[in-house]
Amino acid sequence: MRHGKRFNHLGRTTPHRKAMLSNMASSLILTKRITTTVAKAKALRQYVEPLLTKAKNDTTHSRRTVFSYLNNKESVKTLFDEVANRIADRPGGYTRIFKTGNRLGDNADMCIIELVDYNELLLGDAKPAKAKTRRSRRGGKKGQNKEAVVEASAEEIPAAEVVEDVVAEAEIEEVETVAEAEETTEEETSTEEQDDSKEEKEDDTEK
Repeated sequence: MRHGKRFNHLGRTTPHRKAMLSNMASSLILTKRITTTVAKAKALRQYVEPLLTKAKNDTTHSRRTVFSYLNNKESVKTLFDEVANRIADRPGGYTRIFKTGNRLGDNADMCIIELVDYNELLLGDAKPAKAKTRRSRRGGKKGQNKEAVVEASAEEIPAAEVVEDVVAEAEIEEVETVAEAEETTEEETSTEEQDDSKEEKEDDTEK
C-alpha cells in the first residue's frame, strides 16, 4: 500500500536518492543526453527542470542555489553559460524521454532522456511558426473597404502572374505595331495606284 508515498523513492534512502539524482542531473547538463531507466528518468525530470528554470536568471544567488543541488562546479558553469542561452525562449518542458525497450538482465524499461534544444535532428524538422492574423468584424466605410481589398489583392498577386502580364502586353504591342506597318504599306500602295491611274488618264487625253 502506498500510504503517504507522493513520489517514487526508487528503493533508496533519502541521502542516496538525492546524491544519485544530483549526479544524474550533472551528467545530463554536461553530456546533454543519458541512458537510464524510465522510473529514474521521470524522477530526474522533476529534479532538473526547476534548476534549468532557475538558470535563466543569472545571479549569484541563483548560482549558489543551483550549486547546492548539483555540487559540481563544471555543470553549474555549463548550465549558466551555455544551456541557459539555448533554453531562454522555452517556457518549460526542457527535457524529452525516448523509450528504448527492456534491459536484458532484469527486463527493466529503459529510455534516453535528453535536453530538447540539443537534438539537432528534431529541431531541423520543426516548421517555422506562422504569423497569426486577426480578423475584425468592425467594418469601415464602403470605399475604404474596397480600397483595402484592392490593395490586398494587388499584394497577393504572385510574381509569375506579373511576368505573364508583362509578356502579354509586349505581345499586344508587337501585334499593334505590325498592324500599323501593314496599314501604312497599304496606304502607300493605294496612293501609287491612284498616281498611275491619273498619269494614264492624262496620256489618253493628250492622244
